[in-house]
Amino acid sequence: MAKTIALAGKGGVGKTTTTGFLIEYLAAKKDGAILAVDADANANLNEVLGVEAGATLGDIREEIAQAEISTDNPIPLGMSKQDYTEFKFNSALTEEDDYDLLVMGRTQGKGCYCFVNGLLQSQIQKYVNNYEYIVVDNEAGMEHISRGILPKVDVMILVSDCSRRGIQAVGRIKELVKDLNLEPEVIKLIVNRAPNGELNAGIKEEIEKQGLDLAGVVPHDESIYEFDCEGKPSSKVAADDPARTKLYEIFKSLGL
Repeated sequence: MAKTIALAGKGGVGKTTTTGFLIEYLAAKKDGAILAVDADANANLNEVLGVEAGATLGDIREEIAQAEISTDNPIPLGMSKQDYTEFKFNSALTEEDDYDLLVMGRTQGKGCYCFVNGLLQSQIQKYVNNYEYIVVDNEAGMEHISRGILPKVDVMILVSDCSRRGIQAVGRIKELVKDLNLEPEVIKLIVNRAPNGELNAGIKEEIEKQGLDLAGVVPHDESIYEFDCEGKPSSKVAADDPARTKLYEIFKSLGL
């Protein structure tokens, strides 16, 4: 079974960039195949990694769910709905040299999605046996995990910037993890964008108040900011980049 590593945090805290670095770190170790899953409604993990993403599973799910009520049915004659759905889901997998990428895409609209969600869940369960690692970039609400579409989480990494609101947000996510009975073996906090890589007393106090276990603090990094401004994949900064170096230390300390 694959080890599933999920990252979550509120928007704008560097969560997706952290996910990109984790994928690069695991790929460099060459311990086994990696499936990267972009489960954030604001999907942009492919941009951080510098790859073109295929169709989103959300768009495919929408197409299949609407097929039966539309006069323009996309399913070819002689092909079952289940076979067509599996074919479309397989085509959504973007294959790279070091990892494969699935983009979950938008949430569902009106209508019944039980059939398609069930197929999506079974399809992803098939993938589980093909990979050593599944790395999931989640939104704060972790919709696809809460729906049971994605597999059980082994390691949960909560990501925040060095603000009180960010720490409070991941504190709420930790409670959501508990409410969903996810029971990860490891749940840790990474704080991004800290001036000089240090936290002030107020943020340390808030981390303790929220009952969070701090794995490490990542310094503010101008190179990542500049890459983002120039439209370059931020996970491709130099090997000795301060943020990359610190994150790799943290990942190693987590036993990844």
